[in-house]
Amino acid sequence: MPDSPDQGGSAELPPLLIEAVGYAENRHWEVAPGAWLIDGDGPAHCSCADPRCPLPGAHPIDSDWARKASAGPGAVRRWWTERPEASILLPTGRSFDVLDVPEMAGCLALARMERMGLQLGPVVVAPAASGRSGRRLHFLVLPGVAAKLPEMLRKLGWPSGRLDLVARGEGDWTVAPPSRVGPTGFAQWARSPSALNRWLPDAAELISPLAYACGREAPSLPDRPAQPAAVR
Repeated sequence: MPDSPDQGGSAELPPLLIEAVGYAENRHWEVAPGAWLIDGDGPAHCSCADPRCPLPGAHPIDSDWARKASAGPGAVRRWWTERPEASILLPTGRSFDVLDVPEMAGCLALARMERMGLQLGPVVVAPAASGRSGRRLHFLVLPGVAAKLPEMLRKLGWPSGRLDLVARGEGDWTVAPPSRVGPTGFAQWARSPSALNRWLPDAAELISPLAYACGREAPSLPDRPAQPAAVR
C-alpha cells in the first residue's frame, strides 16, 4: 500500500481491498471498482460477459461509475468487501491527469527525465488491451492537460496525430496496481506513490522529453488502445 504504515492484520484482507483503501486513505485519490477476470475452462474472460470485451478486467462496471467514485475509505472498503476481485479504477481529470505513451518510449523518457532531475509523479505500467500489442506507461500529472495537449505538441512542432502520446482527463481512468488486466498480466508501478512524489508535476515539464521519445518510435506506431475518452 502506498505511503502506508504497518496495518497489523491487513495480510488477511484481500490485496485489492488493501490497495484500494490505501489510495483513498493515504493519497486522497477517488477510486471506483471495475470489472475483473474470471478463470475457468479456456482463457480467462471479463466479468462483463462480453466475449469481445476490448478491456477485460479494466473498465467500469456501471454507467455512473464516475459519479460514484469516492475517496472515502469506508465506501471503498465496503465496495471491495462486496467484490474483492474487482479491479481498481482511478478516475482521471480530478486529482490528476495521465499522459499515456507506449512502454518503450515511456522508459526512454523516464530515464532521460531522471537524468535531468525533473520532478516526477507516480507512473503506472498498464498491460496491453485485448487484441493489442505493447504495454503502456501512464505518467500522473496535475489535472488540466487533456484539453491543452494538442496545442502543446503543436508548439513543439508535432502535427496532430503524429505521436502515440495521449492525455486522459475528465471522464477517463487509469487502472491501478495490482489489478489484473486482460491475458497479459497485472498493472504495476514503474514509480510507486511515495512521500517523495506526493506533489505531482505540471505536464508542461514532461511533454518535451515524452514527445521526443515518442517521436523516435513514430515510424512504427502501434494501434492505439481502445480505451474511451482519450484526448489526442
